[in-house]
Amino acid sequence: MVALSSCEAEYIAASETACQAVWLEALMKDYKCLKNALSVDNKSAIDLARHPASHGRRKHIETRFHFLREQVNNEKLQIEHCRAEIQFANILTKAFKLERFRWLRDFIGIVCVNATLN
Repeated sequence: MVALSSCEAEYIAASETACQAVWLEALMKDYKCLKNALSVDNKSAIDLARHPASHGRRKHIETRFHFLREQVNNEKLQIEHCRAEIQFANILTKAFKLERFRWLRDFIGIVCVNATLN
């Protein structure tokens, strides 16, 4: 899949994540979990999911990726903006200075096995 803009790339990624979130919600429904919320750091992608009529330039996005829009419109999934600085998934896709990397690593609970064994 080739995205033509960062908005489209974020929208596609969010749509794929929405599919997983709906599956997890069905799996967890017996545990009475709260509604799924999807944090996205691209405001254009959020606007595209919430307000489809204002995005004529995005007509080339494949229909299958509009699953996200459907879930948001049916209130089965909440979508919210998350500043890039606190988007913890970025630790898996971006390079950081050591201090920032350690902060993100610690926040998501990754620990050094050697340190815990000693």
